[in-house]
Amino acid sequence: MSAGHPSRSSLPITTKGMGRHFCSPRKPRNKKKTSTTVPIRMHAFKRQRLLDELADLLSPPSPEPGSHIGSATTSPTHHFAELPEPIEPEEELFTLDSEEALSGNATVEQTCTTHPTEKSISLCASWKAVIRTIIDPFVKYTTAMLGKPLPILGSPLSSCTALCQEQKVSNILCLFLDRFTSIDVLSCHCSTLPQTLVSHGLFPTAPSQPRMAVCMELLSFYRALFERSCDAINALAAALNTYYNRRGFRMTNQKGTTVKEPFRRSLSQAAQWYAVLQAEPPGIESYSLHPPMSCSPPSTLWGPISQDSCAEILIQRCPACFGGISFGTSLDKGGDVHVAMDASYKAADGQKQKASTDGFDDTGLMALICRHDIPLFFANIDTPGEQQKYGVALIQHLFSLLPPQASVVVLYDVGCVLSRSLSRFDILDQAVMSRLHFATTAMHAYGHEWACQLVYNPCLISGLGLSDGEGMERLWSRFIKLISIERVSSHQCCVWLLDRHTTAIGYEMRMELGDWIRRCLKKGVCEQGSAAQEVLDNCGVSITELRKQWASQRAVQLSIRAYAPAKLKKELDTVLALQADLDTTTKVVQVTRATIERGNVTPGILDALASVERSHTRLVVKAEALYSSLNVHEQFLQLTNVSLDFVRTLLMARDLKINIRK
Repeated sequence: MSAGHPSRSSLPITTKGMGRHFCSPRKPRNKKKTSTTVPIRMHAFKRQRLLDELADLLSPPSPEPGSHIGSATTSPTHHFAELPEPIEPEEELFTLDSEEALSGNATVEQTCTTHPTEKSISLCASWKAVIRTIIDPFVKYTTAMLGKPLPILGSPLSSCTALCQEQKVSNILCLFLDRFTSIDVLSCHCSTLPQTLVSHGLFPTAPSQPRMAVCMELLSFYRALFERSCDAINALAAALNTYYNRRGFRMTNQKGTTVKEPFRRSLSQAAQWYAVLQAEPPGIESYSLHPPMSCSPPSTLWGPISQDSCAEILIQRCPACFGGISFGTSLDKGGDVHVAMDASYKAADGQKQKASTDGFDDTGLMALICRHDIPLFFANIDTPGEQQKYGVALIQHLFSLLPPQASVVVLYDVGCVLSRSLSRFDILDQAVMSRLHFATTAMHAYGHEWACQLVYNPCLISGLGLSDGEGMERLWSRFIKLISIERVSSHQCCVWLLDRHTTAIGYEMRMELGDWIRRCLKKGVCEQGSAAQEVLDNCGVSITELRKQWASQRAVQLSIRAYAPAKLKKELDTVLALQADLDTTTKVVQVTRATIERGNVTPGILDALASVERSHTRLVVKAEALYSSLNVHEQFLQLTNVSLDFVRTLLMARDLKINIRK
């Protein structure tokens, strides 16, 4: 072994009281690993994309001749899409007579892409066109089968109403809850293949020439299961294949070999676009985070219908908050609308930055909810830390959908900081600022200073009632189930999953608004109100006197004079430290003079000692002048002719009194 790398047996032995201990040799670091420059993947592309976006923002829009700029307001979400892109690009369709595809041993080259390809965009456009054509058959089938058992489908299936002579026969593999079977489906000019399948309760797995269809009740069951457990579609495909095998239904190829994962890709496409179909027709599910499919959102949905009502999109999401027609309540009385906003934990931690953002540009979410904890809007955070611009964007978007006289109270963890920023800088219009008030959330308020709590604590603000702003924490807890599947999902898939899950949460909470209000009236208003009234009755002081005392205490603790003792105490501590040093020096000089005078000393030593005493006297005079410059007697007339030590004792007693009151 070389001398540079000694063996373990030749190393010195160290005894620490617990036996013989050998120190391992320190391995030198490889300089190639630290000196080699590694190019960041997609860095140049992302930089060029940002430069193009900046150029588009800086360049004024050039309207085409004959066109006009619409007044519809867009969502504050950075990457807003009319419809989500497919979860993954569609490859070769599943065929029963394709030996290579059914064998499960074929080698397929897979490329990981972070942006939509031409193939995925074309597939998405095809699905959009098909969705528009199957809305009517879907509504008819859903209405006809409501509250009825599922029929057993025969072969062939046809929905032709004009007795067309030319009909095409397609053999479709249909997946049901208990089996799969091949069924002949007839299509013609009056009823296309997707329309025929949907009219019989089957959803196609491809927009054109599908080879497989899934029972819509099975897809509805998976959607309900996903809302509770957030299991990926791969789990459903694997479980369904296992269930079919146990019931004796096996998918095999021409050689009789069992096909591995025969339903995964097809179920993925069907589940995604079936969810889009359910959110599309009016009357099926009116709650959706996105407007209906159209080239531009209708003004009645994203803008106030009149001067006395909110936008339709807000009324759909929470009719209890935005369904009224009377607005203009003063902020001193609580305002008209109470909302809360917060960012997810990962986004709020600005110290932690993602190691690689090649595939995922978003680091978190910023959400806005109403006082009933129903989610209203989301903004994707693409920068480290919880910056104020996301909250400002959500507030500005909310005011664009409210009547011009509506007032809003926003509960935010650091609402005091955001309020200070908006008051110092011209960020929002004055018309918005006059109808906006901030408050901290109830739990985080106790981490702020007492003076801040007097202004921003929701428990101390008149008119807020039971609004505490802690609904954001409950909302984030319901998103925990999405973490596992979003780690391996693309950006478009993550946005789609968040949208669907938020839709389900909002729909469920809107249906439970009556129970929510009844629970708050019982436990919040009645029980807490009775307990508070009992305390007031037992204290022996009138309500008028208590309000007067509270107003006096609040005015004193919010006055500028109340902040003076903190600064004064800091300066007094400096003066006291200097005075202590001077007192010590005085004692040393006096002892030195007494010692020198007892012996035989030369006149020069006495002159030097006298010079030191004069310098010390001048320092004492300057220290007193420094204490006088603090203007203690002018700020507090009661402390006139009071010694410095006593003033410091009074300040310490004052701090103790404030802590006791808290």
